[in-house]
Amino acid sequence: MKRSIKKNLSISSKSTSLFTLTATSALLALSSLPAHASGEVNVYSARSEALIAPLLDIYSKEHGVKVNLITGKADALLSRLQSEGSASPADVFITVDAGRLYRAKEAGVLQPFETKHLDKVVPEHLHDRDGYWYGLSQRARVIFYNPEEVSSDDLSTYEDLADPKWKGQICIRSSSSIYNQSLVASMIDAKGEAATLEWIKGFVANFARPPAGGDRDQLKAAAAGLCNIAVANTYYFGRLGSSDEAQERAVYDKMGVFWPNQASGERGVHVNVSGIGITKASKNTDNAKELIEFLTNKNSQEWYAHINNEYPVVEGVAPPKNLEKFGEFKSDSISLSVLGENNRQAVKLMDQGGWK
Repeated sequence: MKRSIKKNLSISSKSTSLFTLTATSALLALSSLPAHASGEVNVYSARSEALIAPLLDIYSKEHGVKVNLITGKADALLSRLQSEGSASPADVFITVDAGRLYRAKEAGVLQPFETKHLDKVVPEHLHDRDGYWYGLSQRARVIFYNPEEVSSDDLSTYEDLADPKWKGQICIRSSSSIYNQSLVASMIDAKGEAATLEWIKGFVANFARPPAGGDRDQLKAAAAGLCNIAVANTYYFGRLGSSDEAQERAVYDKMGVFWPNQASGERGVHVNVSGIGITKASKNTDNAKELIEFLTNKNSQEWYAHINNEYPVVEGVAPPKNLEKFGEFKSDSISLSVLGENNRQAVKLMDQGGWK
């Protein structure tokens, strides 16, 4: 199967040079990157070009550092970093979900680092406990419901979704989704393995259909009456609200948002991050640190959160308008390092519980 990777050698908000590479030519792209220099930083990003390049362009203009960007699928970029090893031109790796960031750490393609700025502005639970990566934005994995069929008064916690009263009413994507794996990993930390397995069995028994598609597909299915409840990430919902397609905006207008586990004594809603790390092979570590600090300043956080329909990691920065109207919520303060550490057991329990 062919996989395309976008390559941007001269990032500009007015003019961007992009090339589509096949899997074969992508392996040769390394040689076409410019040589390392003190005035450069090379970025591998699992976030698409439109969601990161304009911000990198601002950094380049403000700091006089040339940014070379390669975008691609998260797992493909991680594999590429592993294959390239110490010869990799990449200085910075941007990807989504703490589980994937943990995989990059365990694969040995990242190096630990710290700066006073990052330790000050990024909450401790939103970065790796050993300093291998820091969060750039937050997304919550929450309960969406069709108000025509479900009252918010009947919703409470993730755990409650395993109650037989929800039989045949829940839509969610498959167990292969890292987002669901991280949700289960957080529950293992909160409830233990035995209780989590029992929850999975009850939860699966309440599925309206076999898992299929992505988060937006679950939201659309609930709005169409194929199920009454969907579990999805908030940024997918935000994208529906800002879509150019009237049908997608209609889904956004129809569905309600419920923040689970908010009562006193509850752990709060499950959150995850898009995050960033410095590669082990980096030849421009000073520029890499400077770039990461830039991405976590107030203005960058406002832009990045808005364009990605996500919540900032830096406190005091307002969320995007599409999400702001849903109000404040209590989030789980679990160290996101745990999500990666518990991933293997989460996958095992999901398999045992019948989550396809």
